[in-house]
Amino acid sequence: MPTTIILYTYIFILGAVLGSFYNVVGMRIPLKQSIAYPGSACPVCSKKLTALELIPIFSYLFQNGKCKNCKTSISPLYPSIELVTAILFTISPMLVGWSKELILAWSLISLCMIVTVSDLKYMIIPDKVNLFFLVLFTVERVFIPADPWYDPIAGFLVGGLVPLVVILVSRGGMGGGDMKLLAVFGIILGWKLVLLCFFLATLVGTIVGFLGMMRGSVKKGKPFPFGPFLVVGALLSYFFGNELIHLYLSYFFSYFY
Repeated sequence: MPTTIILYTYIFILGAVLGSFYNVVGMRIPLKQSIAYPGSACPVCSKKLTALELIPIFSYLFQNGKCKNCKTSISPLYPSIELVTAILFTISPMLVGWSKELILAWSLISLCMIVTVSDLKYMIIPDKVNLFFLVLFTVERVFIPADPWYDPIAGFLVGGLVPLVVILVSRGGMGGGDMKLLAVFGIILGWKLVLLCFFLATLVGTIVGFLGMMRGSVKKGKPFPFGPFLVVGALLSYFFGNELIHLYLSYFFSYFY
Protein backbone atom coordinates (compact mmCIF):
# COMPACT_ATOMS: atom_id res chain seq x y z
CA MET A 1 0.00 0.00 0.00
CA PRO A 2 2.71 2.63 0.86
CA THR A 3 4.48 1.84 -2.41
CA THR A 4 1.24 2.37 -4.33
CA ILE A 5 0.61 5.69 -2.63
CA ILE A 6 4.14 6.86 -3.43
CA LEU A 7 3.75 5.78 -7.06
CA TYR A 8 0.47 7.63 -7.55
CA THR A 9 1.84 10.68 -5.74
CA TYR A 10 4.77 10.71 -8.15
CA ILE A 11 2.37 10.46 -11.12
CA PHE A 12 0.27 13.31 -9.71
CA ILE A 13 3.36 15.52 -9.37
CA LEU A 14 4.53 14.55 -12.86
CA GLY A 15 1.10 15.44 -14.26
CA ALA A 16 1.13 18.83 -12.50
CA VAL A 17 4.61 19.64 -13.83
CA LEU A 18 3.64 18.60 -17.35
CA GLY A 19 0.42 20.61 -17.00
CA SER A 20 2.55 23.67 -16.29
CA PHE A 21 4.55 22.95 -19.44
CA TYR A 22 1.36 22.48 -21.47
CA ASN A 23 0.28 25.95 -20.34
CA VAL A 24 3.46 27.33 -21.87
CA VAL A 25 2.97 25.40 -25.11
CA GLY A 26 -0.68 26.42 -25.42
CA MET A 27 0.14 30.06 -24.72
CA ARG A 28 3.22 30.42 -26.94
CA ILE A 29 2.74 28.22 -30.01
CA PRO A 30 -0.22 30.25 -31.36
CA LEU A 31 1.97 33.37 -31.10
CA LYS A 32 4.82 31.59 -32.90
CA GLN A 33 7.04 31.99 -29.84
CA SER A 34 9.68 29.59 -28.55
CA ILE A 35 8.51 27.29 -25.77
CA ALA A 36 12.03 27.19 -24.33
CA TYR A 37 13.17 30.81 -24.38
CA PRO A 38 12.72 33.24 -22.72
CA GLY A 39 11.86 31.86 -19.31
CA SER A 40 8.47 32.36 -17.71
CA ALA A 41 7.69 35.93 -16.69
CA CYS A 42 4.71 38.00 -15.61
CA PRO A 43 2.93 39.19 -18.80
CA VAL A 44 2.18 42.56 -17.16
CA CYS A 45 5.36 43.63 -15.34
CA SER A 46 7.71 41.25 -17.25
CA LYS A 47 9.45 40.17 -14.05
CA LYS A 48 11.11 36.78 -14.51
CA LEU A 49 9.49 34.20 -12.26
CA THR A 50 11.60 32.52 -9.59
CA ALA A 51 11.61 28.81 -8.83
CA LEU A 52 9.24 29.38 -5.90
CA GLU A 53 6.80 31.13 -8.23
CA LEU A 54 6.81 28.22 -10.67
CA ILE A 55 5.63 25.43 -8.36
CA PRO A 56 2.56 23.99 -10.09
CA ILE A 57 -0.75 24.69 -8.33
CA PHE A 58 0.81 25.70 -5.01
CA SER A 59 2.49 28.91 -6.21
CA TYR A 60 -0.90 30.19 -7.35
CA LEU A 61 -2.41 29.38 -3.95
CA PHE A 62 0.48 30.81 -1.90
CA GLN A 63 0.39 34.06 -3.92
CA ASN A 64 -3.41 34.35 -3.65
CA GLY A 65 -3.67 34.22 -7.42
CA LYS A 66 -1.60 37.38 -7.94
CA CYS A 67 1.82 38.28 -9.30
CA LYS A 68 4.26 38.58 -6.41
CA ASN A 69 5.76 41.72 -7.90
CA CYS A 70 2.94 43.81 -9.45
CA LYS A 71 -0.02 42.14 -7.72
CA THR A 72 -1.83 41.63 -11.03
CA SER A 73 -4.33 38.77 -10.93
CA ILE A 74 -3.10 35.54 -12.50
CA SER A 75 -5.52 33.70 -14.77
CA PRO A 76 -7.04 30.68 -12.97
CA LEU A 77 -6.55 28.80 -16.24
CA TYR A 78 -2.92 28.11 -15.26
CA PRO A 79 -3.52 26.19 -12.00
CA SER A 80 -6.69 24.62 -13.44
CA ILE A 81 -4.75 22.99 -16.29
CA GLU A 82 -2.04 21.87 -13.89
CA LEU A 83 -4.57 20.31 -11.51
CA VAL A 84 -6.70 18.67 -14.21
CA THR A 85 -3.61 17.22 -15.92
CA ALA A 86 -2.37 15.86 -12.59
CA ILE A 87 -5.75 14.26 -11.83
CA LEU A 88 -6.15 12.75 -15.30
CA PHE A 89 -2.61 11.36 -15.27
CA THR A 90 -3.24 9.82 -11.85
CA ILE A 91 -6.56 8.14 -12.64
CA SER A 92 -5.46 6.86 -16.07
CA PRO A 93 -3.75 3.69 -14.70
CA MET A 94 -6.92 2.96 -12.71
CA LEU A 95 -9.02 3.17 -15.88
CA VAL A 96 -6.80 1.53 -18.52
CA GLY A 97 -4.45 -0.49 -16.34
CA TRP A 98 -0.67 -0.69 -16.27
CA SER A 99 -0.23 -1.56 -19.92
CA LYS A 100 0.99 -0.01 -23.16
CA GLU A 101 -2.43 1.61 -23.45
CA LEU A 102 -1.35 3.97 -20.68
CA ILE A 103 1.08 5.61 -23.12
CA LEU A 104 -1.83 6.40 -25.44
CA ALA A 105 -3.92 7.71 -22.56
CA TRP A 106 -1.24 10.11 -21.34
CA SER A 107 -0.49 11.26 -24.90
CA LEU A 108 -4.19 11.96 -25.51
CA ILE A 109 -4.44 13.90 -22.24
CA SER A 110 -1.40 15.95 -23.23
CA LEU A 111 -2.95 17.00 -26.54
CA CYS A 112 -6.24 17.77 -24.81
CA MET A 113 -4.62 20.09 -22.27
CA ILE A 114 -2.59 22.03 -24.86
CA VAL A 115 -5.63 22.46 -27.09
CA THR A 116 -7.76 23.64 -24.18
CA VAL A 117 -5.27 26.37 -23.30
CA SER A 118 -4.75 27.63 -26.86
CA ASP A 119 -8.44 27.57 -27.80
CA LEU A 120 -9.65 29.25 -24.61
CA LYS A 121 -6.92 31.90 -24.81
CA TYR A 122 -6.83 32.65 -28.54
CA MET A 123 -9.65 30.58 -30.12
CA ILE A 124 -6.91 28.86 -32.16
CA ILE A 125 -5.92 25.21 -32.42
CA PRO A 126 -2.43 25.47 -33.94
CA ASP A 127 -1.59 23.30 -36.93
CA LYS A 128 1.83 22.64 -35.39
CA VAL A 129 0.18 21.01 -32.38
CA ASN A 130 -2.16 18.90 -34.51
CA LEU A 131 0.70 17.84 -36.80
CA PHE A 132 3.00 16.91 -33.91
CA PHE A 133 0.37 14.69 -32.30
CA LEU A 134 -0.69 13.27 -35.66
CA VAL A 135 2.84 11.92 -36.07
CA LEU A 136 3.10 10.87 -32.41
CA PHE A 137 -0.23 9.02 -32.39
CA THR A 138 0.58 7.31 -35.71
CA VAL A 139 3.91 6.04 -34.38
CA GLU A 140 2.29 4.90 -31.13
CA ARG A 141 -0.41 3.04 -33.06
CA VAL A 142 2.29 1.18 -35.01
CA PHE A 143 3.74 -0.20 -31.77
CA ILE A 144 0.42 -0.34 -29.90
CA PRO A 145 -1.95 -1.57 -32.61
CA ALA A 146 -5.72 -1.26 -32.36
CA ASP A 147 -8.19 -4.08 -32.83
CA PRO A 148 -9.11 -4.16 -35.67
CA TRP A 149 -5.87 -2.82 -37.12
CA TYR A 150 -7.62 -0.44 -39.54
CA ASP A 151 -9.63 1.34 -36.83
CA PRO A 152 -7.16 4.25 -36.45
CA ILE A 153 -7.25 4.85 -40.22
CA ALA A 154 -11.05 4.75 -40.25
CA GLY A 155 -11.12 6.97 -37.19
CA PHE A 156 -8.86 9.54 -38.85
CA LEU A 157 -11.01 9.62 -41.99
CA VAL A 158 -14.34 9.75 -40.15
CA GLY A 159 -12.97 12.30 -37.67
CA GLY A 160 -12.02 14.58 -40.55
CA LEU A 161 -15.01 14.03 -42.83
CA VAL A 162 -17.82 14.53 -40.29
CA PRO A 163 -16.80 18.07 -39.27
CA LEU A 164 -15.96 18.84 -42.91
CA VAL A 165 -19.58 18.12 -43.82
CA VAL A 166 -20.71 20.32 -40.92
CA ILE A 167 -18.44 23.15 -42.12
CA LEU A 168 -19.74 22.89 -45.70
CA VAL A 169 -23.41 22.64 -44.73
CA SER A 170 -23.30 25.36 -42.06
CA ARG A 171 -20.82 27.50 -44.02
CA GLY A 172 -18.43 27.94 -41.13
CA GLY A 173 -20.24 26.37 -38.17
CA MET A 174 -16.92 24.83 -37.13
CA GLY A 175 -13.32 25.86 -37.55
CA GLY A 176 -10.67 24.09 -39.58
CA GLY A 177 -8.64 23.53 -36.42
CA ASP A 178 -11.56 21.66 -34.86
CA MET A 179 -11.82 19.45 -37.94
CA LYS A 180 -8.11 18.61 -37.86
CA LEU A 181 -8.22 17.98 -34.12
CA LEU A 182 -11.10 15.52 -34.42
CA ALA A 183 -9.25 13.69 -37.19
CA VAL A 184 -6.18 13.37 -34.94
CA PHE A 185 -8.39 12.16 -32.09
CA GLY A 186 -9.70 9.50 -34.48
CA ILE A 187 -6.30 7.79 -34.61
CA ILE A 188 -6.58 7.01 -30.90
CA LEU A 189 -10.35 6.59 -30.66
CA GLY A 190 -11.23 4.71 -33.84
CA TRP A 191 -14.29 5.45 -35.96
CA LYS A 192 -17.01 4.49 -33.46
CA LEU A 193 -15.58 6.42 -30.53
CA VAL A 194 -14.69 9.46 -32.65
CA LEU A 195 -18.36 9.66 -33.69
CA LEU A 196 -19.31 9.43 -30.03
CA CYS A 197 -16.75 12.13 -29.26
CA PHE A 198 -18.33 14.46 -31.80
CA PHE A 199 -21.82 13.75 -30.48
CA LEU A 200 -20.83 14.36 -26.85
CA ALA A 201 -18.91 17.53 -27.76
CA THR A 202 -21.91 18.87 -29.66
CA LEU A 203 -24.28 17.96 -26.83
CA VAL A 204 -22.15 19.53 -24.10
CA GLY A 205 -21.37 22.56 -26.28
CA THR A 206 -25.07 23.11 -27.01
CA ILE A 207 -25.99 22.91 -23.33
CA VAL A 208 -23.19 25.24 -22.25
CA GLY A 209 -23.95 27.65 -25.10
CA PHE A 210 -27.64 27.73 -24.20
CA LEU A 211 -26.89 28.36 -20.53
CA GLY A 212 -24.36 31.03 -21.54
CA MET A 213 -26.97 32.78 -23.67
CA MET A 214 -29.40 32.75 -20.76
CA ARG A 215 -26.75 34.36 -18.55
CA GLY A 216 -25.70 36.77 -21.26
CA SER A 217 -22.10 35.59 -21.37
CA VAL A 218 -22.58 34.05 -24.84
CA LYS A 219 -23.98 36.17 -27.64
CA LYS A 220 -26.08 34.68 -30.42
CA GLY A 221 -24.10 34.44 -33.64
CA LYS A 222 -20.82 35.15 -31.87
CA PRO A 223 -18.34 32.24 -32.11
CA PHE A 224 -16.94 30.61 -29.00
CA PRO A 225 -14.19 28.00 -28.67
CA PHE A 226 -15.37 24.48 -29.52
CA GLY A 227 -12.03 22.77 -28.87
CA PRO A 228 -12.59 22.31 -25.11
CA PHE A 229 -15.88 20.53 -25.84
CA LEU A 230 -14.11 18.20 -28.27
CA VAL A 231 -11.62 17.57 -25.48
CA VAL A 232 -14.41 16.62 -23.08
CA GLY A 233 -15.94 14.38 -25.74
CA ALA A 234 -12.59 12.73 -26.51
CA LEU A 235 -11.75 11.98 -22.88
CA LEU A 236 -15.22 10.64 -22.08
CA SER A 237 -15.20 8.54 -25.23
CA TYR A 238 -11.70 7.18 -24.65
CA PHE A 239 -12.20 6.19 -21.02
CA PHE A 240 -15.92 5.33 -21.00
CA GLY A 241 -17.01 5.20 -24.64
CA ASN A 242 -17.56 1.47 -25.03
CA GLU A 243 -19.61 1.38 -21.82
CA LEU A 244 -21.69 4.36 -22.96
CA ILE A 245 -22.37 2.76 -26.35
CA HIS A 246 -23.30 -0.55 -24.70
CA LEU A 247 -25.60 1.26 -22.26
CA TYR A 248 -27.28 3.19 -25.05
CA LEU A 249 -27.80 0.12 -27.25
CA SER A 250 -29.14 -1.88 -24.31
CA TYR A 251 -31.62 0.87 -23.48
CA PHE A 252 -32.52 1.46 -27.14
CA PHE A 253 -33.31 -2.19 -27.92
CA SER A 254 -35.05 -2.76 -24.61
CA TYR A 255 -37.29 0.23 -25.38
CA PHE A 256 -38.42 -1.21 -28.72
CA TYR A 257 -38.37 -4.87 -27.80
